Amino acid sequence: MVSTPDLPHGEKREGASARARREMIAALKALDSHADPDFDRVARLAATVFGAPIALISLVDVDRVWFQSRFGLPVQRVPIASSFAAATIKPADDLPLVVTDARLDPRFAENPNVSGAPHVRFYAGAPITVRGLKIGALGVMSTEPRSKVEEKELAELADLALVAGSLFELKDEARVRARTSAELIKEEWRHALTLEAGKVGSWVWDVRSGEIACNDILRRMFGVDPMAPFTAEDYLTNLVEPADVEAVKTALEATFEEGVDYVVEFRVAATHRWLIGRGRVYQRDGTGKPLIMMGVNIDVTEAKQAADQTRILLLELNHRVKNTLAMIQSLARQTLRRKPDPQQFIDAFSGRLRTLSEAHGLLADRDWSGIGMVELLHSQIDPLVLETPEQLVITGIDVQLPPDHALGLGLILHELASNAVKFGALSVPAGQVSVSWVETSSTPRRIELLWQERNGPAVKTPAEAGFGTRLIQRSLDKVLESSVELSFLKGGVEARIAMPLE
Repeated sequence: MVSTPDLPHGEKREGASARARREMIAALKALDSHADPDFDRVARLAATVFGAPIALISLVDVDRVWFQSRFGLPVQRVPIASSFAAATIKPADDLPLVVTDARLDPRFAENPNVSGAPHVRFYAGAPITVRGLKIGALGVMSTEPRSKVEEKELAELADLALVAGSLFELKDEARVRARTSAELIKEEWRHALTLEAGKVGSWVWDVRSGEIACNDILRRMFGVDPMAPFTAEDYLTNLVEPADVEAVKTALEATFEEGVDYVVEFRVAATHRWLIGRGRVYQRDGTGKPLIMMGVNIDVTEAKQAADQTRILLLELNHRVKNTLAMIQSLARQTLRRKPDPQQFIDAFSGRLRTLSEAHGLLADRDWSGIGMVELLHSQIDPLVLETPEQLVITGIDVQLPPDHALGLGLILHELASNAVKFGALSVPAGQVSVSWVETSSTPRRIELLWQERNGPAVKTPAEAGFGTRLIQRSLDKVLESSVELSFLKGGVEARIAMPLE
């Protein structure tokens, strides 16, 4: 085992003391600081007490001495080797250091401040202590030696050194308080901005007095004047929607008596906006009665409206699905009756089912708010005229069709287009289909649509109406005050469709 020689006890103590001193001085943030009139007054008073031309408040750093205050000396710092302050704090006791003639003292005879300017001869210094650590000294100097020093002078010097130490402590505490206060202000601003961004109204309720302290957001929520008093009685009597007061009281009673969190939804009487209230009792007396309750209110009106809209959409969707299933069953029965051959049934039924599916998809993408006329026409007819789009002419100002209107009209357009491809104008290159519509000025608003086929094969009125014809004539049965007139003219099939838009 290798051992290291022990250092003398004094050297160990000095090393630890020096480290602690440097850490304390660094914490005080006094080094390289600007002049401070409070320290300057202490230095001048020390010079006056001794009738000395020089007085210094020194901080002993690692390799230099910094003059926190200097009276009668132009320099701001000196090397630690030429400092009287370093010698002042070295002894274990707190007694002042007195040098009556530095030329005759072997510790200072070679000091450059003694052998050269400012030619120090007399020095008296007392250690400055901060929180139990010697960090520097208050010293006075003269260019003339002195034969003796009065005890009263040394006592006053020691007292002034204590004042200097107290100043360092007070200024450090003030700086810490200022920094803490600044951080608290920043934190309060962050809290306020967070609450403002989240539209959160915060409150503190003194249950005994009934007074409620709250932020400006809460006052705006209830329309309360910023300077007006805010009490629990006003809250329950005037600010909450009367129909919701009982729910608020029930939630408060559960919080007071059972200790559960306060959670309730209610409306503001003045605006009918929905708020959610959350809170908790944070202080009770010895008998368990609530003293202080704190909480927040959050405006959830938009969320409530969105939830209501979702419920309405789900009900609407359920209604649509039932109607669509009934329509699919009817289509299947009628198609199977006319097309008993499986392949013919699949061909006919799948096209009609695809038409319903496409219309449903368009409506679902728009939350069942409706479909534009132009989009519906293109979705049902374009796939059948991909190679000859010039055969389709669409004329009209786009209008929004309600869901039932769009589903029924989609089936009609699919049947008309399918028949035109198989037997009508779209079955020959020269044929053309024209679709036009106008919106009438009547009340309620109505639309009249005309389907016309030209330049196709000669058309004859069928002896018996097939399923496709009946489907065209009856697809708008669910739309009140609608009509469909189908004509088999010599020049081509013509369909006149009229229906309301509301």
